[in-house]
Amino acid sequence: MSFEHPKTNGVTIREVEREIMSRRTTHEELGHDLEVMDLMLDLLGHPEDTFRIIHITGTNGKGSTARMAEAICRAYGMRTGLYTSPHLQKINERIAVDGQQLSDDDFIDTWMQIKDFVALVDAKMKADGKAPMSYFEILTAMAVWKFADAPVDVAIFEVGMGGRWDATNALNGDAAVIGPVDMDHMQWLGDTPAKIATEKAGIIKHESTAIIGAQPHETEVMPVLEAAAVKEHATLIRDGEEMEVVSRQPAVGGQLVTLRTPNGTYEDIPVAKFGEHQAHNALAALAAAETVIPVAGQLTQDVVAEALGGVKIPGRIEQVRTSPTIIVDGGHNVNAAESLRAALEENYNFEQLVGVVAMMKDKQVEEYLGTLEPIMSQIVVTENSWRDRVMPAEELEKIAVSVFGRDRVTRIDNLPDAIQEAVNMVDADDELGVGYGHGVLICGSFVTAGDARTLLAEKKNPELALPKAQRVAGKLKNDKADAGNAKDEDEDIVSEVFGDAFGDFGVKQVPFEGEFEPGTTAEQLRRKQNGDDK
Repeated sequence: MSFEHPKTNGVTIREVEREIMSRRTTHEELGHDLEVMDLMLDLLGHPEDTFRIIHITGTNGKGSTARMAEAICRAYGMRTGLYTSPHLQKINERIAVDGQQLSDDDFIDTWMQIKDFVALVDAKMKADGKAPMSYFEILTAMAVWKFADAPVDVAIFEVGMGGRWDATNALNGDAAVIGPVDMDHMQWLGDTPAKIATEKAGIIKHESTAIIGAQPHETEVMPVLEAAAVKEHATLIRDGEEMEVVSRQPAVGGQLVTLRTPNGTYEDIPVAKFGEHQAHNALAALAAAETVIPVAGQLTQDVVAEALGGVKIPGRIEQVRTSPTIIVDGGHNVNAAESLRAALEENYNFEQLVGVVAMMKDKQVEEYLGTLEPIMSQIVVTENSWRDRVMPAEELEKIAVSVFGRDRVTRIDNLPDAIQEAVNMVDADDELGVGYGHGVLICGSFVTAGDARTLLAEKKNPELALPKAQRVAGKLKNDKADAGNAKDEDEDIVSEVFGDAFGDFGVKQVPFEGEFEPGTTAEQLRRKQNGDDK
């Protein structure tokens, strides 16, 4: 393994991302078992044996639980690796060491170190008449390799989909966390909660610790999960039995919770996320951390409080703007919508909430919208940047009209314009102009959440660092230039698209540096930002 980043002949992160992401997804071919990952780990010399593993699955809450468990382990001084999916804005987000996602150079370096092994696996699969490695299998191998190289003490792996045949299941987890099991990805995992639970129970390994979260379909799911734990002689820790959320109350920026695990009770722990579901995610994360942290008995309460009170989980009921309040959420199924609705009703007092929704066409769209309908004043239906999977806005509009009624539905095909329209709706009804009680909720998919975060990212205004006299002189110069310029009014990207809506509170709140015309898609925006629009 390299001690410094090798010369890569000018290879960029975008080129590496394209090379990896151009491969098929794992679920395009269900027959792909763990043979590919087993072969890759054999070639790499089983680097996963050098660290402890927390393995997390569930229909919802995987990413939040993973980040919370990582934060607790890191707060205890353990060096941590974190592998999550999907990424919201940049592929580097999926692999993090000690709470920091890999830099572009680190990511490229890691790919360069394993790409020859990928070629060997591909060749073997081709000889056997099987498909080459998928992009998720490659990313999983990169994470394992990087964590061993760091080296880390413990690695937290989030399952991509399901569990039994997921690439991450080639690893032997010390703790297997199974969050809420609900209806999602039915075409691959099964059409009943029990069938889906069977797939997710596959991550429970021999003599590991199985941590089972609260289950919305308890009578169908729990017998399946408990039987799997017994079969593998695993220690069973169940939400509501061996562990529980004793109490919880909303607080500024999140909530205060009291949690009981097999090792003891942790009182008044701050959790920096809204919603009852996040309290249960914190409970599962704490129980998992207790499994791998080398401490006898209960962990130090202050350290746990520091970890959970500061954890950041992008794209999960994430407030990205104030005045008006703009919230981004990546949940895409009914269970996620129920948790989102409950959290907003508990923690916000919206008189008006305008939804901006783009969803994938393989989801339970009508049920998702029906769950959120009571809290939304109006809805703007749109499309995100994943053109192959997104539901066309025209189709989404028809479903939304059947749920909300014609007068509450607006269709705008491009996400940037849809966000702007939602903000305009809120501003029009905000008589005081302070944003209180008025909000925008952007939701329906992690791709939608990632696109929105890109569009709404804050960027520093370099002019603010200049002396006042220099700024005034520069403004006068620009005003004279503008007076003699015949370009149309679309030139002013800040005021035209985001400036009037979001204001300028010490930052230039534009999504990227460069031209941004109304109608630009988020994918086009990313390509411009990375110089790939040629």
